[in-house]
Amino acid sequence: MEKIRIGIVGYGNIGKGLETAIQNNPDMELVAVFTRRDPSTLKIKDKKAKVVHFCDAEKYKETIDVMVLCTGSAKDLPVHGVEFAKMFNTVDSFDTHAKIPEYLKNVNESALSSGKVSIVSIGWDPGLFSMIRMISNAVLPNGKDYTFWGKGVSQGHSDAIRRVEGVKKGIQYTIPIESAVERVRKGENPDLTAGEKHIRECFVVCHEGADKNKIEAEIKNMPDYFADYQTKVHFIDEEEFEKNHTKMPHGGLVIRSGVTGEEILHNQTIEFSLKLESNPEFTSSVLLAYARAAYRMNKEGMKGAKTIFDVPIFYLSPKSRDELIKELL
Repeated sequence: MEKIRIGIVGYGNIGKGLETAIQNNPDMELVAVFTRRDPSTLKIKDKKAKVVHFCDAEKYKETIDVMVLCTGSAKDLPVHGVEFAKMFNTVDSFDTHAKIPEYLKNVNESALSSGKVSIVSIGWDPGLFSMIRMISNAVLPNGKDYTFWGKGVSQGHSDAIRRVEGVKKGIQYTIPIESAVERVRKGENPDLTAGEKHIRECFVVCHEGADKNKIEAEIKNMPDYFADYQTKVHFIDEEEFEKNHTKMPHGGLVIRSGVTGEEILHNQTIEFSLKLESNPEFTSSVLLAYARAAYRMNKEGMKGAKTIFDVPIFYLSPKSRDELIKELL
């Protein structure tokens, strides 16, 4: 079997999840993990793969088919997405929704110049949820979209908690408000603010002597993160934190509620849900499926930056189109 040769850029939660995902895909092999750290200090599971510094990536242009970029959206991917697309087919999980059009444009210029394919903003939101929203809008043009996230860990909000003075450890769970979900499922099509759709629940371990009242007030009043939500702050000890709050579950719902008909209207609902015990491992699995797609598309002569809307879904599977038609259609 011809194997697709994968490179991993960054070895955080997503990078580690991707290494595991490769082991579950017989048509894939890991060639190298690329890091900004001293490569000698980074230990990976795959004994056959190399650990390489970022600055040596260009040496692998002929030995890696797809680079999967597992660095952060805030500062890293706007640089890495553009630079790596000049040398490799790439897939990334850039998730700053408002900046995706600009990011896509910048990566497209690099991918066109190199003749490679770069698939951007892949994961479950943006990603799978985006695809479901698009399909649902096409099927039910007379309706409204609703996206609920959780119950799950928000890495960005958890990081914001940990930056508050006096906080030693912190984690934040995003929780959908069930009454809001049920109103949508009933076809009421309510207008809901962000705070009417989700609760933010925080678990905090403080440094000794820290002012808990001050910490709670700062968290609850934090603009862009907590100020517009019903926010609960729980102070716990480190033992409880390590026992109950070190995993990374997540998930969510996309619901399109609409009507069909003319004289008699019929309520119609499309719903897609995810329940994830490990957000990083699931996201990594999605990235790897789209790495397969990027490889196949480029082999067929395609180039430039693509989104989830641009990729025919049969490219994701290790099976042939004929097998998929026979077995799944």
